[in-house]
Amino acid sequence: MQISGLKYGARILDLIEFPYAPFLTADATKEQIQQLLNQHRKLVVKPFFSGGVGKKGKAGLVRIVDNLVDALQAKKELYFASHQYGSKTVTASGVTFEAFVPSEIEVYFSIAASTTFRKPIFTLSPFGGVDIEALPAGKKQVTWIDPFIGLKSFDITNALTDLGCPEAYISPLVQNLPKLWSLYDNYGLLTLELNPIRMLKSDNRLIPVACDLKAQFDQDNPAWKRLGLPATVFQSDITPFESEINELRTYQGQSDVLELNARGTIIPFMFGGGANSAATETLGSSAIFASDFGGNPPYEKMYEISRIVFKHWLPKASVLLIIGGKANNTDIYVTFKGIFDALRDHFTRYGKTPIYTVVGRGGPNLIKGMFYGKDILDTFRLPYRMFGYDTSMIQVLEHARRIDAWWREEGRMEYQTKRFDA
Repeated sequence: MQISGLKYGARILDLIEFPYAPFLTADATKEQIQQLLNQHRKLVVKPFFSGGVGKKGKAGLVRIVDNLVDALQAKKELYFASHQYGSKTVTASGVTFEAFVPSEIEVYFSIAASTTFRKPIFTLSPFGGVDIEALPAGKKQVTWIDPFIGLKSFDITNALTDLGCPEAYISPLVQNLPKLWSLYDNYGLLTLELNPIRMLKSDNRLIPVACDLKAQFDQDNPAWKRLGLPATVFQSDITPFESEINELRTYQGQSDVLELNARGTIIPFMFGGGANSAATETLGSSAIFASDFGGNPPYEKMYEISRIVFKHWLPKASVLLIIGGKANNTDIYVTFKGIFDALRDHFTRYGKTPIYTVVGRGGPNLIKGMFYGKDILDTFRLPYRMFGYDTSMIQVLEHARRIDAWWREEGRMEYQTKRFDA
């Protein structure tokens, strides 16, 4: 659940009285647009995408205009603009006209949960307006936040001083940036990012003005509902596969998926957040989707999930990967039975698809589950390799990646031209 831009981000910033650039939405009249131009001389026209979509500027989808004709032309060109974001192509559904804020510097600020520190962290740089990852360490500060104390003024002061921020900008930022912690802490946010914050001169004062916002919410934390945002805000372009799988979320266990790369070649059944993070990072563009099928799903749900996955992806894939840590409560036999029964039934209905199976799993009834999967794979004479909980998850993922490359280059052909001994 994510949002980006000021169309809805302004509502969030209003809660803490954080300044943001004046703006109009796509339904603004010509008179209103001209009035905003008269007040600010220039406007920034951006396409509006549902969900959290970034890198619009790099894609040439942000226009700076200084007259009504150009503003209307930008609206016409960007209203339904297509944007390749990650592995997806998303379509805009409107635009915003935002006041151009003149500034000598641009500031980047974000709060997020850190898997390294196991605490919230804030990232701050007076060299914003670019990808924060591209900045060298000396131009940004990453500092953990004690959740019991929160973000304090001296944290901001220390960070900006260490970064060599001009002194005139420090006080206005120190007065305003700590407000963002209360927003992050009280409304179910996972990440909050303002980039850029531009420093506006007004009556001999400097005011930090948010010119863009991205926020990600924990949909299982009901605190976000207190923001009063309509549910449609979080609706982004979803694929038929995502839609079909995510309908199963009403049943026991996790089921949400995020399609990563429709041209990927590894089908990853991920069990647990750790497996999701490790697999997504290690497999890169080879992974077709990210998922978390943990939470001890019943057989019926695991079978249905697997049936949908195989229907969409089995003909295109090289490797079927089942990966997770050592489970405490998930019955491995039940989940394996659901997966391999669906595989068997798919082959019975549509014919066998050559694929290599890699398993890395631990937990209750592991051996029973592995033997169940082995019997079905042996019946169809498909190659496989299975690892127990005593094998590193990363090692299993690296093995799956190597098998994927080999299978696509020569393994499939070898399998099809002669009997392949598993």
